[in-house]
Amino acid sequence: MIDFLVGGGVFAVIAVIPLVGAAVCAALIGVRFARHHYLSREARLVEILPPPQASLAHATAFWNHTMGLLKPRWSRWLVQPHLALEIVASPAGVRFQVWVPGIVPPGTVERAIASAWPGATTSTHAVAAGESPLPQGAYTTGGLVRVGRGEEFPLRTKFDDDPLRPLLGALEDLEEGEHCLVRISARPATGLRLARARQAAARRQGHPGLGTMLLDAVDPTVSASTQRRVPVLPGTGDDVRAILTKASSPRLACDIAYILTTTHQGDAAKERLRGRAHGVGSSFAAFTSGTNHLDRRFMLAPTWWASNRFLGNGFLLCTAELAGIAHLPTDTCVPGLARAGARPTAPSPAVPRGGENARVVGDSDAGVRRPVALGVAEARQHTHILGKTGSGKSTLLANLVLQDAEAGRAGLVIDPRGDLVTDILARMPEHAVDKVVLFDPDDNAPPPRLNLLQGGDADFVSDTVVGIFRRIYDQYWGPRTDDILRAATLTLTRAKDPGLTLGHIPRLLADDALRQEVMGKVTARTGEDEALEDFWDWYSGLTMSARSAVTGPVLNKLRTALLRPWVRQVVASGPSSVDLPTLFDTGHLVLLRLPKGRLGEDTSSLIGSFALAATWQAVTARIHTSEAQRKDLCAYIDESQNFLNLPGSLEDMLAEARGYRLGLTLAHQELGQLPADLRKAVSANARTKVYFSASPDDAASLQQHTLPVLGAYDLTNLGAYQAVVRPLVGAKEQGAATVRTRPLPPGVTGRATQVRKAARRHAPETAAQPPARGVSPSPGRPLFQQRPFTVTDTRRGKRT
Repeated sequence: MIDFLVGGGVFAVIAVIPLVGAAVCAALIGVRFARHHYLSREARLVEILPPPQASLAHATAFWNHTMGLLKPRWSRWLVQPHLALEIVASPAGVRFQVWVPGIVPPGTVERAIASAWPGATTSTHAVAAGESPLPQGAYTTGGLVRVGRGEEFPLRTKFDDDPLRPLLGALEDLEEGEHCLVRISARPATGLRLARARQAAARRQGHPGLGTMLLDAVDPTVSASTQRRVPVLPGTGDDVRAILTKASSPRLACDIAYILTTTHQGDAAKERLRGRAHGVGSSFAAFTSGTNHLDRRFMLAPTWWASNRFLGNGFLLCTAELAGIAHLPTDTCVPGLARAGARPTAPSPAVPRGGENARVVGDSDAGVRRPVALGVAEARQHTHILGKTGSGKSTLLANLVLQDAEAGRAGLVIDPRGDLVTDILARMPEHAVDKVVLFDPDDNAPPPRLNLLQGGDADFVSDTVVGIFRRIYDQYWGPRTDDILRAATLTLTRAKDPGLTLGHIPRLLADDALRQEVMGKVTARTGEDEALEDFWDWYSGLTMSARSAVTGPVLNKLRTALLRPWVRQVVASGPSSVDLPTLFDTGHLVLLRLPKGRLGEDTSSLIGSFALAATWQAVTARIHTSEAQRKDLCAYIDESQNFLNLPGSLEDMLAEARGYRLGLTLAHQELGQLPADLRKAVSANARTKVYFSASPDDAASLQQHTLPVLGAYDLTNLGAYQAVVRPLVGAKEQGAATVRTRPLPPGVTGRATQVRKAARRHAPETAAQPPARGVSPSPGRPLFQQRPFTVTDTRRGKRT
């Protein structure tokens, strides 16, 4: 050995040491790049839409959660995954995303984000290895950010405002073609590296380090003299406390980089981009504390850094420091930043998923995707559907009706626009084709007849007709109009003649002979009615001009509807051609297509209200049937504010309807459409709520039904065909949940025509025959264009 050293072996060893060192360094670098390549396989990008409100505490919770990525001790030396939070800015706006290595189980980071930032939504897609979030540019620049002092010293963690505000401000007003990427990479740190902070604190307190103790073992005098020459400086205690405070928190190895690119060429574009990069790098000065700060460093090959989420040794940050740098904005207003919509919320496990006795509303958009259904029995306690135009109400209604048709359940649909019934007809199940009754003014065939004055309690019918007219024409209603219409309807109804209709009211008021004939029928069937006779005696004593004055307002309102041939055929052409109680008991669907553009708003409201009144008469007739034998019936009423015109309290009606197994599904656009009493009744008695996107004013009121799970912000930021459902299960109202309603199934070619042809059997076969001379209208003639009739002025003895 001595001969080897003397013979020049020393110089050979010295020459080999650099080569060995270079080989070791190359091997380490190779291992790191191999790890990076391994982590990049099947990697994912999780794009985050921030919630309306966020705080640094939320970010701290997220980065604490990432400590769960720490692999077992025996496998850490092979590979330890890291995450990269990226802020990507362009002229289109700013977005936040997290790069996730392929070895991290799917859903882990997404759930961590959802739990750390309540209300945030995520979308995940695969990203190829080496895929850059920035487009290829003509010029690219960037920089690295490192701690200015030792990594054991803490950065600033207390802020009055959002610490990202300077950075986001530097990213505003990007020109077309300019893009910026800020990336913060982090992975859990362990082992000896964490212990160095405590060792640094000990050295600052004057305690000997490992080197000092080794030197002391060799020569204690040298060590002692050295310690005497190292004084403890003022402020060292503060430094030690700061180091130990940071050391007591979970820490991560971090790296910060920013890259900017532009597609423009030329010196001007390059200088502008360099100035922008200077502003981005300078924004990290916001994290300067009394003990440490962040420095900008030169970046070699920025294009490579943009394409590779590489993390070397990095520098240590505790979770509070990292949360200050890498978090979702806490400012409520950030230009160009898209916010999350409603908070996705999973339904209660008690909510049914479907089945024979449930109607599926949609699918949950939080947690495990599952159907969300409403029980048929719970529907008897009514459903309130509210949402803006185009939010998805009609699609939901059509799906619910089609499910009833498939299950053979009876239903009533009132559609004031026309599209709802059209969609239902095109998708009607084949076995339900023969169970449809259709009222449609655009159908060439005669419509079914629905004589509201036929059958039922005369007083109830009269109250219903008068109440409907009074609610629709509330601004033009007076006591005399009420008096005339009530007496006329009572007279026609008490005559118990199925051929008498609303169309006879004008002739009843004008033709003395007809009036006497009808009153004779009333007397024959019910005995003398002094109140009615006194009224008609008073009426007969009026002059012609006085009669015109008192009947004009009544006839004006009747003409609004009855001058339309289709309306006249439905309500004023003779006895009813459909038996609603039987139809509902046998699972038929009664569809009323009442487009306001075709009939007029008042006429559409009038016919829809008549149909609802007839339905109410049909279900109240079930009082003589045991509750177990009553069939479920659901009335779907779109633009419901136009048709809830029945007399009496809606609150009482909703309460009674449950016993008759009638469930009302009331849909409309905004709360302001409902009168105060109606709004209160719907709020209290429609126990299942389905809310699509609502206005801010409505959301402030509706959130009383969805809190504490979902608030006003969620109700105003629902997406298209996304709804909040607060279901009733059993007798208990469950917590609110968000769902995605299902699109309509594709229409069946020719099905609508098939249904229309089958429904025509409910139309009257022939025109109604007059039950008695002068009572019914002549076939084929309008009610207001009958043959001349004689009117006697009893005061002047004239005949006209």
